[in-house]
Amino acid sequence: MSEEVKLAFGGYMGAYYSSLVPRTKSMQEYITRGLATSIVWAPSRMVDLAEEMLASWQRNDTDGTATHPAKMPVILVAMAKDYTPTGRDYARQIADEVEVVFPEDEKERCFKVDVSLGDIRTQVAFCAHDEPTARELARQFTKYVDKTNSRRFEAIYKFAGINHAFPVQIESPEIISVSTQTDSKNLTILACDLTLRAAIPTFYAPGDDDPNDGKGTDGDPDDPSGYQVVIQVNNEEEDVL
Repeated sequence: MSEEVKLAFGGYMGAYYSSLVPRTKSMQEYITRGLATSIVWAPSRMVDLAEEMLASWQRNDTDGTATHPAKMPVILVAMAKDYTPTGRDYARQIADEVEVVFPEDEKERCFKVDVSLGDIRTQVAFCAHDEPTARELARQFTKYVDKTNSRRFEAIYKFAGINHAFPVQIESPEIISVSTQTDSKNLTILACDLTLRAAIPTFYAPGDDDPNDGKGTDGDPDDPSGYQVVIQVNNEEEDVL
């Protein structure tokens, strides 16, 4: 799974957090607590063991004093370890490398790139001591996903000192939040599944010892040389037909 996609979805969840409107007493504190202790990443095995992961989160020292348990509510986010190529009924991958010159590259180097299209299973769990707060967090999330501008976001990949944005799309905004069984009477966990369809590039540049254009810096992965290209062709003979 691409770390760039994970980072981009973290930003997506941060935008959702900033859009929250407090409609319960617990949410009043939640929206002022700060993102770092309000939405957290769960292990990539997904949130099937949500209560166990929540217990681990509650054992964390989130405010500098180990005697205080982590605050509630909290949202757990996880991405599966598996990777599935996106079906061709949706789009085709660019499996063959394509030669490119980036408009932002002042050195006008020639590189190669291919693009994978993959489906990444993602889960979001809304955990709260009271049912209305968990339901309200889930309700506002499903509404946020359904917004026109929220169906798509960008992951940033850095290559040759340049940031390249590639799209990530929510497969479907029609998601439901399912109650997860817990042993605690004062804990409600609602979990929803969604699929991220991500375009993931792989950039190619010649090695330092391979034929190259000499425009980069040897040993610096952020400033590679490009592939050799034809600069000029001279023809000094004329064929008469």
